[in-house]
Amino acid sequence: MTKPGRPGAAGRKSSRKMGSGGQGRQALEGKGPTPKAEDRPYHVAAKRKAQAERNAAAVGRAVGRGKGRGAPDATIAEKAFTEREQARRRPAKTQAQAELVTGRNSVLEAFAAKIPAHTLYLAQRIEFDDRVKQIIASANGRNLPIVEVTRQELDRMTDIGTVHQGVALKVPPYDYAHPLDLLDTIVARGETPLLVALDGVTDPRNLGAIVRSTAAFGGQGVVVPQRRAAGMTAAAWKTSAGAAARLPVAMAANLTQTLAAFKARGLFVLGLDGDGDVPLPELELARQPLVVVVGSEGKGLSRIVTEACDQVVSIPISATTESLNAGIAASVALYEVARLRSLG
Repeated sequence: MTKPGRPGAAGRKSSRKMGSGGQGRQALEGKGPTPKAEDRPYHVAAKRKAQAERNAAAVGRAVGRGKGRGAPDATIAEKAFTEREQARRRPAKTQAQAELVTGRNSVLEAFAAKIPAHTLYLAQRIEFDDRVKQIIASANGRNLPIVEVTRQELDRMTDIGTVHQGVALKVPPYDYAHPLDLLDTIVARGETPLLVALDGVTDPRNLGAIVRSTAAFGGQGVVVPQRRAAGMTAAAWKTSAGAAARLPVAMAANLTQTLAAFKARGLFVLGLDGDGDVPLPELELARQPLVVVVGSEGKGLSRIVTEACDQVVSIPISATTESLNAGIAASVALYEVARLRSLG
């Protein structure tokens, strides 16, 4: 039995309110989906979208003058226009990483090539032969810190299987320029631009050779893609024979968009290919602002880069030779451009 004055279980159940009869249905339906961030006027994404639309309109007006020679459409040009600001928001030097040059001869060659360096590591109780003495003298001459470490620690710092001979030189990441900043600097000096862009060149020695040739024949810079391409490693520095210390190398987040941006700024894009339709001796654009594009060692120019070129140029060679490697092809083309420009 239940106590007097207190309802039992049945009493409590019967006293509950069994629903609203649909009176709260509209409240449960809510106010619809939340608008996207870019559709909210005061959200930062909306402000970026508005800025991109203004940039697109500005670039569309800027490239209208170049329609006659295959200028990029406004969509591609807008992407190229905003690439500079996007690159500045990304962490600096995302591709390049500090590396170690190992081995006594390699470290000596790095010093001779004037490769920038941070620190020299020496193994404890290293044998002081003439090479080690010269390495230490070179480091002292450049005021580099010399750190003594155990051989086990040096083994851990270097790649598996690397023969470091008790010596390692820490090389900092290369400080790449931005392609459009590089072009701005050239134009501000009143020079006719001559740039070299690499499409998928993966051998750092070819990159170093191209940097050297560009500097030798009056070019003002080299552009490399951010992905699937060689960067300015110690090997590239060494092959450039010191030219990398004088000639800037820029990194393009997207090579095709960068070429589109160059075209919008009045440059002509020349691709080098064995099947090109313009023989190098018949080149008529040599005195114009140029970007010479060099393809990869095996596949040459990619399809999308070929389509971006104003002309595809071939270098006449003997029928017994299949092709030239990327470094030599760039050197020959740059020499011919320099020769034609010297004729006035």
